[in-house]
Amino acid sequence: MGKGRLTISAIACFVALLAVRAPGLTDNTASAEKKKTILEHADTIEGGETPESSGKVEPYRSVNGNVLMRQGNVTLQCDHAIDYPESAKITLEGNIVIKDNTVESYGDHGIYYPDEEVGELAGNVRGRVIKDSLVAKSKKSVFNLKTNELWLYDNAIAWHQGRQLSGDIIRLHMKEVEGRKKVDEIQVHGHAFFAARDTLSSAGKPLYDQMSGDHMLVTLDDRSRLTGVTVTSKAKSLYHIYDEKNQPSGANFTSGDVLRMFFNQGKLSRILVTGSSLGKQYPNNLREDKGINLPSFQWRENEKPLFR
Repeated sequence: MGKGRLTISAIACFVALLAVRAPGLTDNTASAEKKKTILEHADTIEGGETPESSGKVEPYRSVNGNVLMRQGNVTLQCDHAIDYPESAKITLEGNIVIKDNTVESYGDHGIYYPDEEVGELAGNVRGRVIKDSLVAKSKKSVFNLKTNELWLYDNAIAWHQGRQLSGDIIRLHMKEVEGRKKVDEIQVHGHAFFAARDTLSSAGKPLYDQMSGDHMLVTLDDRSRLTGVTVTSKAKSLYHIYDEKNQPSGANFTSGDVLRMFFNQGKLSRILVTGSSLGKQYPNNLREDKGINLPSFQWRENEKPLFR
């Protein structure tokens, strides 16, 4: 196996040559150039070849220390990376940061596939949608920059504008709104739990509207207001209710096979329950009683990752 080392000045010259667009390139060629992954900085670099299980030999480029790569508007930072051009993948280790203009993902170990613009992260995984106030964490994640999707696995939890969602798996979908990415759909699979601060309760202990079930689908409008929540299998909800003058009227518990909540301008307008439905009304004097909370309710804002 052969290895060779290049000085950082040589790298800089090589990167500069890659970044220059030659005259007369077709649009397709220019697009390919834009998607090329460019090494902008590393303390050391070495190249060589590594044998594959098939017996073939694949070249690689290994970079260490303050690594910074760029692909279009996507940047990759880490302590150590190995680029396998024939396999079209880059392995990443240590203090990983992958971000574009609006989404940041952090982790300890990862793989990035430049052609698909797909990445996998593991370890202390956390991320945020910068302009949408969404923060999330898990032990594993997969993101797809082309389809604007982020999947969180293993003790996944997300916080979004006073809301908290948790479960075994969380899928976040984003769309472009006035040049910014905003979350428009959230799926939760396995031990799905949704909690949101009751914004109308101004006195006493903070109250939380809650929903739980095996699966959950949450939809939002362009202003990040709830438009609908659907919970399937072992669906339960606890919602604090008010009269026409916004005075407290107790709390409502509902359960069933499928629970659908519909919202108008972010406010609950109606609830539809199908299959084995059960309802219960709690009086005002029990509104702050922790005993009426849904099983497994826990407000976990103290776990929310901090970002610089």
